[in-house]
Amino acid sequence: MNKILIVDAKYYEDISLGLSSSAIQVLRKYDIKKWDVLDVPGIFEIPVAISRNIKKYDGFIALGCVIKGETPHFDFISQATTNAIMKLSIDYKKPIGNGIITCLNKEQAYDRKKKGAEAAMAVLSVLSS
Repeated sequence: MNKILIVDAKYYEDISLGLSSSAIQVLRKYDIKKWDVLDVPGIFEIPVAISRNIKKYDGFIALGCVIKGETPHFDFISQATTNAIMKLSIDYKKPIGNGIITCLNKEQAYDRKKKGAEAAMAVLSVLSS
């Protein structure tokens, strides 16, 4: 039986709630019994949280949101996090569903809460193949 860790960035807590709820619905729908949620402050902390737990779980779901501001910080944080997640997935040969949404505003973020479910489906798909 597969064990999944959801790593949930809480910087935008109202948005992360929608992402995690949709991911958890998928895990329940597919009768995944072994899963945990680990909260982190923001998306930049997701890769280290996964890295610290990489041997304890079969798959991971990374959830969070970055909203573009007036500085290039958005680009650096988004790219660094995505690269680190991909490297972990390849190096350890474990699926990491990327449910981190990058948006221009909160309205776009609220409209994308299903990305948590999509990330969960991606992980389950790889684990079953």
